Amino acid sequence: MMRDGYVVAWQGSEYDAAPDGDNVRIYRTDPADGFDEVRPGRYSRVLTPEEYDELVYVRTTCTWRGAPFIVLAEANAWLRVEYTGGRAPIARQLGLEEFDFGVYQGWAPLHEVSDLHEQRI
Repeated sequence: MMRDGYVVAWQGSEYDAAPDGDNVRIYRTDPADGFDEVRPGRYSRVLTPEEYDELVYVRTTCTWRGAPFIVLAEANAWLRVEYTGGRAPIARQLGLEEFDFGVYQGWAPLHEVSDLHEQRI
C-alpha cells in the first residue's frame, strides 16, 4: 500500500487522518461504533488530541531510473511519481510532465522502481 498523507495511531491501529483544527478526523472503509458514514464505503470519526497516541505524516519514496521520487498513487502495476531531485533538465530527460511550475510527475512501471519505502515525517 502506498501512503502519502497524515496517519493517526488510535487504540492500537493506524488510520488515514486529516487535521481538523485542534482535532483530527480519522477514516475507515467499514462501519464501526462512533464512525459516521460520509459516503458509501467511507466512515469518519473526529478525535481530540487527548484521544489519539500519535499524528504523523507518512510519505512513500522510491528511486526510478537513478532519481529520487515521492510515490503519489498506485494503479495496477504503475506508480504515479513526483520527482524530488530539483533539477528540471533531469526531470525532462526522464520524460516527466511539468504538473505545476517546477513540479514534475509521471507514471513509472512498478518493476522498474527500487528502494520503495515509507518515511514517517
